[in-house]
Amino acid sequence: MSERVWLGAVRVLSVVALALVAAIVIVSCRPPAFLVGPRVTGTCEGACDHYLSCKGGGDANACVAECHEVFSDPDSLRAFESLTCEDTVEYVDGPRAARAAR
Repeated sequence: MSERVWLGAVRVLSVVALALVAAIVIVSCRPPAFLVGPRVTGTCEGACDHYLSCKGGGDANACVAECHEVFSDPDSLRAFESLTCEDTVEYVDGPRAARAAR
C-alpha cells in the first residue's frame, strides 16, 4: 500500500470513529430537568410520588392502591403529574385542603 492510500484510509477511519463517538454522546445526553420540567411517567407510582411530594408525605402504598381505582389510562396519569402542586392537592383532597397546604 502506498503512503497516500494509507493516509486516506486513516482519515476515513478517524472520521467514522469520531462520528460514532458523537452519535453516542448525543443519544446519551438528556437535558436537565429545569429546562424540560418534571418527568411524567404515566404510572400510579409517578402520580403518587408527585402528589406525596406536593403534600409533604403520606402512605405511598395506599396512594397507589387508590390511584388504580381512580385513573384508567396513562394519559390521564401524565396530565395529573403535570399539575401544579396546589392543583394536585386540590384535585385529591379538595379545595379546603389545598388552601390549608399553602
